[in-house]
Amino acid sequence: MRIVATVAALRQALTDARLAGKRIGLVPTMGYLHDGHLELVRASRAQCDVTVLSIFVNPTQFGANEDLSTYPRDLERDEQMCRDAGVSILFAPNVQEIYPACFDTYVVPGELARPLCGAHRPGHFRGVATVVCKLFNMVQPDVAFFGQKDFQQGAVVRRMTLDLNLPIEVVMVPTVREPDGLAMSSRNRYLGEDERRRALAISRGLSAALDAFRGGERDAGRLVALAREHVESIGQIQYLDLVDCDTLNPVVGLVHRPAALCVAAYVGSTRLIDNVILTPPDP
Repeated sequence: MRIVATVAALRQALTDARLAGKRIGLVPTMGYLHDGHLELVRASRAQCDVTVLSIFVNPTQFGANEDLSTYPRDLERDEQMCRDAGVSILFAPNVQEIYPACFDTYVVPGELARPLCGAHRPGHFRGVATVVCKLFNMVQPDVAFFGQKDFQQGAVVRRMTLDLNLPIEVVMVPTVREPDGLAMSSRNRYLGEDERRRALAISRGLSAALDAFRGGERDAGRLVALAREHVESIGQIQYLDLVDCDTLNPVVGLVHRPAALCVAAYVGSTRLIDNVILTPPDP
């Protein structure tokens, strides 16, 4: 595995692979890796000849009162996990490499960035779209891999890729969960023992709605209510919405198209997000 910290070194490291026509995969991360990230690496290695994993805690996607300064970081640990997982190139730039002095150009997404997390984290998806677009231009991958846990992020990135004519396939990889159902997240380390137990209400609520859907329930209101019966025990729900997978508009009435049941909730001071996809069978 090669470790590079500059765009120039990254492009040089990819020169031979590109000239040889090899398929390049990108796994963008903010580090403090877990098995959810490694599943993205496995997906990339299955589909690509070269896997680039980036580690960059992106300051432009954090709000003024969010956890940028305390976001977990352990580059030495991440490097070893990348080696063990078969990453080809680890790209670990500093902030100045990504946002040099006088940086003043941003990618501003549209309607897909407004609901859900966008309604509660102003400017978040501008930061996400900007850094992902920059990484796409730096790496120029054939395929980029994202986790379904960040469902809205995936929708925003996919739309940006289409709208800007970027020749990159965006692949969403199913959420990886702990044995008890909690979605894997770097922020799970913030949870105390009691908070960790309380956080399970999120996956229980989503599972209850998914089971009902699989059992034939199609009424959007009842599906959300089933999830809320569990999630409300946390006491700090930010949103719990059933939205169309393509438009992210709220689903009203019956679920006729693929929809995402999305939740964001605070467990103590830790904000967690999760979702399940409800896909009606073909008629």
